[in-house]
Amino acid sequence: MTHVVDPSGKGATVRLRADQRNELARIGRELSALARSGPALPGSIAERMTRCGRANCACHADPPRRHGPYHHWTRKVAAKTVGRWLSAEQAEDYRKLVANGRRLHELVGRIEAIGLEAVEADPRWRH
Repeated sequence: MTHVVDPSGKGATVRLRADQRNELARIGRELSALARSGPALPGSIAERMTRCGRANCACHADPPRRHGPYHHWTRKVAAKTVGRWLSAEQAEDYRKLVANGRRLHELVGRIEAIGLEAVEADPRWRH
């Protein structure tokens, strides 16, 4: 078992199983490859079809022929959703960056889950 030293400096350790060590190594390799592939963006990109305010426009017909597609990037900033309209070229370029951001969050979440598993398995909780 690998020991991860307690950052408090008191000498306590958290033990990792072999499968957890292997998964962390795999995640490390994937994080390295992700960093080499380019930057990451938070949020999502959606295609939106809209209606305008002109009552006699085809977007109000039955069936409607809406305007678009328009590409909209949304993300959270200071706990508020903010958005930005993108050109088709920007949307194409940024989709990979958003996918990188999503994968980054998944990997960090798995690292945290492994940490929680190791802490919950710590025999010192059972006194």
